[in-house]
Amino acid sequence: MKMFRVVALLVLGSSVISTRGYAQTDDTTKAVEKEAAAKDTVDTIPPGLPKVKPIEHRDIVYRKIDGHDLMLDVYEQPGGKAAPVVVYWHGGAWWKGERPHTGEKNLLAMGFSVINVDYRLTDVAIAPAAVQDVLCSLAWVKKNAAEYHFDTSRIVAYGTSAGGHLALMAGFLPKPNDLDPPDCKDVPKVAAVMDYYGIPDIKGVVVDGIPLNKSLGRWLGTADTMKMAIAMSPNTYLRTGLPPVFIAHGDADPVVPYTQSTTLKKQLEDLHVPVTMFSVPAGHHGGFPPDQTLLINEALLGFFRANGILVK
Repeated sequence: MKMFRVVALLVLGSSVISTRGYAQTDDTTKAVEKEAAAKDTVDTIPPGLPKVKPIEHRDIVYRKIDGHDLMLDVYEQPGGKAAPVVVYWHGGAWWKGERPHTGEKNLLAMGFSVINVDYRLTDVAIAPAAVQDVLCSLAWVKKNAAEYHFDTSRIVAYGTSAGGHLALMAGFLPKPNDLDPPDCKDVPKVAAVMDYYGIPDIKGVVVDGIPLNKSLGRWLGTADTMKMAIAMSPNTYLRTGLPPVFIAHGDADPVVPYTQSTTLKKQLEDLHVPVTMFSVPAGHHGGFPPDQTLLINEALLGFFRANGILVK
C-alpha cells in the first residue's frame, strides 16, 4: 500500500494531488469550454450530415428536492417524430459548472434530440446526490417522452470529465440498486454511453481511506470514504450485457490519467461489451483541436451505426 502511494505521487505530482488530480481547475474548465465551442461549429460535423435547427425548451424543472429546483434544457429534433436522445451531464469535479445553453450541433446533425442537465454540486449535497439526480433526469425523459418525441429505446448517456463518470454510472448501475431515489423509480435503460475523459475507477484513487484529491474527498464525504468510493465507481458494476460504450480521451491528460480509460476499455472487451475508444494524440483534458474533434465525431457516428443506435 505504501508503494502504491509513492507511485501515485510520482504519476500525479504533489500539486496535482492537492488541487488538480481528478478535478477541473479553471484552466481545464476553459479547455472543456473551448472543446464545446469547437464541437459547435459546422467544421466538426461529419461530412454529409445536415445542419439542424432544434426546437428549444429551456429551464424545465425535472426534480424538486430540499428546496432546490433542478433544471434541464431540451433541444428537440424538428418534425414531430420519435428521435433518439442524448442526455448530457457537464464536468467540473462535481463541485462546479452548469449545463451548456446550446445543443451540441454534431449530435443534432446525427438525428438526436439533446438534453443538457444540471445536478446538485458538492456544496449543495455530497455523493450520492449527483448520481441520484442523474437517475431522476433519466426518469424525466421516460415520463415526458411522448411530449418531446423521445425514443426511449435509444437513450444515450453522455458526459465530460465528472459528467463522463456520471454517464458511466447511468449506464452501468444495475436494476434495482440501492441508489434509486424513491421519487424517481421508473428509470429507463440506457442504450449507449459516451464517456469523455471520465473516471471509471474512483476507488482506485483512494489510498488508505484518503482520496488523492480534495475535490473528490469533499464529494465523497467523510462518513465512510472507501465504502462510498466503491459505490460511486462505475467499474464496481462491470458485468456482461452492459450497453455499448464510446470513450474519448487525450493521451496526455494531466487531470484524469489516460490509463483510467485504457483499463476500462480492456475490462469491457474482456466482458464482450461493445466498446470504441478514440485516443487524442497529445490531447489534454478536453480542449481538443477542431481536426481531432471532427475525427472523434466521425468515429462516434460509426459507433452509433455499428451498435444500432442510428441507421444509415
